[in-house]
Amino acid sequence: MDEHFGHLKVMVVDDSKTIRRTAETLLSSLGCKVVTATDGFDALSKIVDSQPDIIFVDVVMPRLDGYQTCALIKNNSRYQSTPVVMLSSKDGLFDRAKGRIVGSDQYITKPFGKEELIGAIKAHVKPSHANG
Repeated sequence: MDEHFGHLKVMVVDDSKTIRRTAETLLSSLGCKVVTATDGFDALSKIVDSQPDIIFVDVVMPRLDGYQTCALIKNNSRYQSTPVVMLSSKDGLFDRAKGRIVGSDQYITKPFGKEELIGAIKAHVKPSHANG
């Protein structure tokens, strides 16, 4: 049986149109409301309006990278409890450690599938959120 996360707001931040579309398709099929952003600045301006329950952020982006974006989100008292999951094509120890330092909640290596996204949502979003 497929998981269903109705009413859950998920933000996907990635400068790759392909990744944004893939994540949006996977998450929408689970019933999530998906907000996409092309980079860190775009994400920060959309986060206020969309109030996402969880944010997936690509590490490598122009202007503001994923680590800086995560740090800015976590430094804001309104959003510091919002789970931030890093997406990266690199699976190095250093990258994971850097992700932890800026406060990310999880690190997923690309290419990711539905299972990874579901796993991250289940791990970090309280069930009450998912049904609210």
